[in-house]
Amino acid sequence: MTITSPAPTGFPVPELPVDRARGYTPAGTGRWRRTIAGNPDDRRWARPALLGLLTATGLLYIINLAAAGYANAFYSAAVQAGSSNWKAFFFGSFDSGNAITVDKPPASLWVQDISARIFGVNSWSLLVPEALMGVAAVGLLYATVKRRFGPAAGLIAGAVLAVTPVATLMFRFNNPDAMLVLLLVGSAYTLTRALENASTRWMVATGALIGFGFLAKMLQAFLVVPGFALVYLFAAPTSFWRRLRQTLYGGVAMIVAAGWWVAIVSLWPKNSRPYIGGSQNNSVLDLVFGYNGLGRINGSETGSVGGGGQAGGTGMWGITGITRMFNSEIGGQVSWLIPTALIFLFGLLWLSRRMPRTDGRRAALLVWGGWLIVTGLTFSFMAGIFHPYYTIALAPAIGALVGIGGVTLWQYRHQLTARLVLAAGIGTAAVWAYLLLHRTANWNSWLRFAVLLVGLAVAAYIAVMPRMSRVIAVTAATLAISVGLAGPFAYSVATADTGKSGSIPSAGPAGQGGGFGGRGGPGGGNFRQRLGQLPQGTGQLPQGTGQFPGAGGGGLGGLLDASTPSAALKSALLANASSYRWVAATAGSNNAAGLQLATGKAVMAIGGFNGTDPSPTLTQFEAWVKAGKIHYFIAGGGFGGGPGSSSTSTSSDIASWVESHYKSTTIGGQTAYDLTAPTSTG
Repeated sequence: MTITSPAPTGFPVPELPVDRARGYTPAGTGRWRRTIAGNPDDRRWARPALLGLLTATGLLYIINLAAAGYANAFYSAAVQAGSSNWKAFFFGSFDSGNAITVDKPPASLWVQDISARIFGVNSWSLLVPEALMGVAAVGLLYATVKRRFGPAAGLIAGAVLAVTPVATLMFRFNNPDAMLVLLLVGSAYTLTRALENASTRWMVATGALIGFGFLAKMLQAFLVVPGFALVYLFAAPTSFWRRLRQTLYGGVAMIVAAGWWVAIVSLWPKNSRPYIGGSQNNSVLDLVFGYNGLGRINGSETGSVGGGGQAGGTGMWGITGITRMFNSEIGGQVSWLIPTALIFLFGLLWLSRRMPRTDGRRAALLVWGGWLIVTGLTFSFMAGIFHPYYTIALAPAIGALVGIGGVTLWQYRHQLTARLVLAAGIGTAAVWAYLLLHRTANWNSWLRFAVLLVGLAVAAYIAVMPRMSRVIAVTAATLAISVGLAGPFAYSVATADTGKSGSIPSAGPAGQGGGFGGRGGPGGGNFRQRLGQLPQGTGQLPQGTGQFPGAGGGGLGGLLDASTPSAALKSALLANASSYRWVAATAGSNNAAGLQLATGKAVMAIGGFNGTDPSPTLTQFEAWVKAGKIHYFIAGGGFGGGPGSSSTSTSSDIASWVESHYKSTTIGGQTAYDLTAPTSTG
């Protein structure tokens, strides 16, 4: 089967080698014929190379996976709840008693819930789906880039995504980011298909995938929308009004895909569903636009654990500003090839400046460039809650731009401008990798010198040698790719070699400066130090502790991680457990998570993740206790909201009420109150 289509245009000249590789052959003046069946771009080496890439990616993401344990216990506990209760499944409840939800939509939990229903709640059932999403994302990125630029560019793009340290971290972890990235890469693929022939159905599919990404991590999914919409409005090969209509159709599909769950939850009677975790008024819209929305940008999240930073200043979540993606906490996670990606982007945009509006290759550059720049700038300047692992969202765009730029500029290295841009990208990658590796000076110190020397040598050779023999060309290309991937690959291997857990994991070897890590994280000190530095009286963590107020003997965990309760406490909670809706209640979701995962029974998380949500109210709690629905109150948790946060009085009022009406006892080193046995003064 054949179709006739306009000749694809290249950057400097009308015909690119990759055009013929993709099956375009002359069919008259200004027309080309492309063979669809048996596309020649799948050369003998392409499919085996893709299979090798996907296999290696799978091994990197799956080997030693069980070392992470429950990874993020907060989400693992929600999976335990959703795998045993369909109402908890739909709403994304933290507990099967449906007291409160997690502070994200439930789409990413649904995949893990189904896996846990089949295989039980364990490390493998929770984390293997995440690893498979990573392999799928790499394969989709390959397919997307290959459509315009051939298999070599697709393979490089996929490899860059696969070995970006933060990608290795999060595709081995149970946060929502794995699903978000997979869906966004899928949306880039459908947009690429839509741009080929102005297809309405592919544009609708693009909107639907982004909308479903919203159900994984809310408004972060929409960061690609401005770039995607503008590129389609500019470059799609049809009239302006049709482009506009198709973009609107995509927008409608996005709203429907994102909004159906929000609409159901909003219309559902509040007294028959769990409290919406992360909100301050039991509203999913408050969660969307507040705690998980504009509050992340301006730092005004009510119920957060600390204030944000001003541009160029330091807040709870680190320094904001244009250099944020390159600093000691974030640089080693994702920034290895950001400078190279930007050099290639702007270099190729300059070379394509005279191409027609509908040039598909330039459109692809704008898609990935818009993704990288908009998302990167948002992360750089957002003053609210920000964690280094969010930057996995940059990895597909970095990979695509490096793959596209490297292969295209290599094909045109006989031209001075292309050769110099290529050499600049390779040399910059080598220098920046050296600087990043120097941050862990005692860790494989030879690697940074090897990367620097080889990278500069290859860059210099390419800059001055427009023509090379086949053997030298293959050697130079191989060394250039190795220079770009060596540093991030080494960090990814170190990440996979160490079990990561906690709420704020970090990639790379210990001591690389990440500073936000949970157990197994690099350093882990910077964020915890900032927690300890919050002044007393702000309603935040007490000075110098880095722990929840009252956290003491038997420790339940805290804000950043959960812990395993003693055998004695577990036995007490399991005693006659079927008689209670919640076997225990405690402040903060991570405190509750350790108890819930150990027992497999519902544990109420007072105040949600931070302990700052105004749920349950003291009146609700008293009513549940009176009805015999809660067995124990476990002390040693707690957290507080800032001034004006109702959660401060909610958590403390419940604790005070329990202390005044029930007698404390120590079980396995942990203070507990049996809520079925009030004191005589109760």
